[in-house]
Amino acid sequence: MEFPSELKYTEEHEWIKIEDGNIAVIGITEFAQSELGDIVFVEVETVDEELEANEVFGTIEAVKTVSDLFLPANGKVLEFNEKLNDEPELVNTDPYGDGWIIKMEISDLADLDSLLDSETYKNQIGQ
Repeated sequence: MEFPSELKYTEEHEWIKIEDGNIAVIGITEFAQSELGDIVFVEVETVDEELEANEVFGTIEAVKTVSDLFLPANGKVLEFNEKLNDEPELVNTDPYGDGWIIKMEISDLADLDSLLDSETYKNQIGQ
């Protein structure tokens, strides 16, 4: 299982990667997608909304369950990965690449200091 070291992780299994300045990409981890199983639908209705860290920004539906998606930092949801409308399985096949879920503008980069690094996340899930 992969846990890229350039990413930060939440205890709820989201990852975040700073793309440019305070713009970040968010998705779910390889571990999370493997636990959920086959992803059949991803819904994000919070584009253009300001949200607090740990607020629900969307849901992800697998064959047997629906899970909330939690924002890793305070900020504004800028964009939903439209590819997931037709290919939600990208979250399964490429969780750290084409399977990203949203882009956001982070209000304060210091929020990232409270997130987990790859080693800590790995230990948390027993890998």
